[in-house]
Parts: sequence; C-alpha cells; structure tokens
Amino acid sequence: MAIAATAFIVHSCGIYSFTGTSIQPDVKTVTINYFEYQALKVNPSLSNQLTEAMQDKFLKLTKLEQVDIDGDLEVIGAVTGYDVKATAVTASESVAQNRLTVTVKVSFVNRKYPEDSFENKSFSAYQDFDAAQALESVESTLCEDIVEQLCEDIFNATVAQW
Repeated sequence: MAIAATAFIVHSCGIYSFTGTSIQPDVKTVTINYFEYQALKVNPSLSNQLTEAMQDKFLKLTKLEQVDIDGDLEVIGAVTGYDVKATAVTASESVAQNRLTVTVKVSFVNRKYPEDSFENKSFSAYQDFDAAQALESVESTLCEDIVEQLCEDIFNATVAQW
C-alpha cells in the first residue's frame, strides 16, 4: 500500500519520472537542432549520428513532442573537437594505445523555466583503441559508443538536471 501511495504522489506531481527526468508538466515540446560539425578533423557522418541519437533519446525517455522550431525545450549543439591522441606508450617508446575524443558544445533553452537554461556547455567522451589498428577500421564502433555517452550526458544535463 505504501508503495502505491508513493507512486501516486510522485506521478501526480508530474515533475519526476522513473526515467530520471525532471520535466515540469506544462513543458510539452522539444526542438533538437542539427549538431553542426565544426571540428578540424572530418567525420562526415558524426553530426547526423549525434542528432538522430539525441532525438531518439528524447523520444524514448520523455513524453515530449518533437517539433522543428520553438519547442518549450531546445537543444542546440555543435561538434567542436574530434581528436586522436596516444594514451599509452611501450617501454620501447612506441604507441600502444590511442584515444579518440569527441567534444561538443551545447546550449539548452528552457522557454518555460529559463533558469534551467545554459549556454555553450562543453561535453566530451572518448574511447581507447589499440594503436596497431587503423582509426578507419574501428571508427564507426568507437563513434557509436562515444555518441551514446555524449547523448546520456547531454540528456542528463538538460532534462535530468544532473
């Protein structure tokens, strides 16, 4: 009985959900803009991949209707970094492991509750890979994992407010 009462109270507040979001009940729509690609090293599919993954995340984890412009919530982002750097060196001073890091800058607009908005917040995620492998051979798998982590972080910063 206590569990049912707690669930009813939490649900009736309309602010909290079991997906971890804290969206006010009068927020109904979200606009997720295309993530522009501004990094020097080019990955032609990353902007599409990131944009679609963000849209999917909001679709699966919220009840917000996605609209093209002027949503109650708006996510604006750009890929600003796409870098590969050595992370581990062997005793013979050769590279053993590389790290692919993707950085995005995100602005979040909450038209109903402007105090929750933020501008140009930086998010980055990385994946390590064996230096014996060419980036091109592991890039798509690495990017899938990186995009998943970035989406989780951006989602949490916007509607979960973590």
